[in-house]
Amino acid sequence: MKITQLYTYPIKSLRGVALPAALLTRTGFEYDRRFMLLKVNASDDGTDNNGKVIVTYQPTGVDGHRIKTLEIPLVPDVRGLEELGIMMHQSPTKGYNMGTSVLDIGLSWRTWDLTGDRCWGVFPPGKSAAHRKPATTPLVSTRSVATLAALTLLLNAIGVPMVRETTGSSLLPSLAATAVAVILSVALGRRDWSRGGKRNEEKITFADVAPYLVVSETSVQDLSTRLAGDVEMDVTKFRPNIVVAGAATAYEEDFWAELAVGENESRLLITANCVRCQSINVDYDTGKMARGEAGNALKRLMKDRRVDKGAKYSPVFGRYTFLDRESENTPIRVGDEVIVTKMMDERSVIGEFPELL
Repeated sequence: MKITQLYTYPIKSLRGVALPAALLTRTGFEYDRRFMLLKVNASDDGTDNNGKVIVTYQPTGVDGHRIKTLEIPLVPDVRGLEELGIMMHQSPTKGYNMGTSVLDIGLSWRTWDLTGDRCWGVFPPGKSAAHRKPATTPLVSTRSVATLAALTLLLNAIGVPMVRETTGSSLLPSLAATAVAVILSVALGRRDWSRGGKRNEEKITFADVAPYLVVSETSVQDLSTRLAGDVEMDVTKFRPNIVVAGAATAYEEDFWAELAVGENESRLLITANCVRCQSINVDYDTGKMARGEAGNALKRLMKDRRVDKGAKYSPVFGRYTFLDRESENTPIRVGDEVIVTKMMDERSVIGEFPELL
C-alpha cells in the first residue's frame, strides 16, 4: 500500500490544504486544527507563503459577486488575549479569543490552541487493548532498593537494643526490618509504574479525539459504487489527514492496529473507529446539504457500516490514529509505502477500552 493524499486543516471544520509532504508530530501535522470558528456558515480557506490562513467567504444574504476575505496568522501573538476554556469530546483544552463578528455571518469567536492539551477518554494508545503495554513492574525497583536499605538500617538501629533485652539476639529485628522494607518496596514500585502513565499522556489541539485520521481509498471506492449514477464520493468530505491506497478489500482498516510508513518506518498507532454524521452529505460549493445522490452518502453507509457496538446508530468510516513517541518529527510523503504491522482479531468498540491499572 502507499500514501496518495495528505491534508492539514488549519481551521477546524473548513476545507483542508493538500500537502505533498509533512512532519509527523504527536499533536498532528503542523497547523492542523489550530483555529476554530465557534459559529460559521459557508466558507472556504487556503494558505499562502506569508504564514497566513486566508479565508474567502460570501456574507449571508448577499449575491455571489460580493466575496470577502479574512487573513489569520498561522502563529499569532496571544499575549493579552482572553483565555477560553473549551471542551472537545470530553477533553478539556484552552484557546484564545481573537475577535468577534469579523466575518459578518454570525461568527462569535475565532480561537487558537497554543500548545494542545491532554487527550482524555478512551482513544489514546495507553487505553487501547492493541497498544497498552502490560504491567511489568519489578518486585523491587531502583528506588525501592534504596528505600529497603534505609528502612533496614533504621529499624535495626531502633530494634536491636529492645530485642536484645529480652532475647539476646538481633536476628529478629533484622528480619522484621527486611520484611517491612520488601513490602513497602513492592508498593512503591507499583505506584511508580502507575505514575509513569502520566508522562506518556497524549495531547491534541482542536481535533476531535485524535491527532490523525486515516482513510482507505479502497473503502471510498466501495462507497462510490453504492451511489447511483456516475456520482463519486469525495474523499475530502471524510476530512482525513492520511489517505492510503492499495488495501486488498474495502473496510479491512477496521482491523488495523499499527502502520509502518515510509523509509523511517514511522509507527502510526490506530486506536478507534471514526463514526459519521450528516457532514459527509454537505455540498462544499454551497455549504448546504447536497442534492440528489451526493446527499445520500450517510444513508448508504447506514445499511451495513454500523459496526461499532459503542455507537450503534452511526456508521464507521476511517480510523483515529496517534503517533508513536519514537517517531516524533519524522517525515511523511505522498508515495510513501505503508505496511500493516499489527492487526486486531476483533473490531474496537468505542467506550470499551480497558483502563490503565
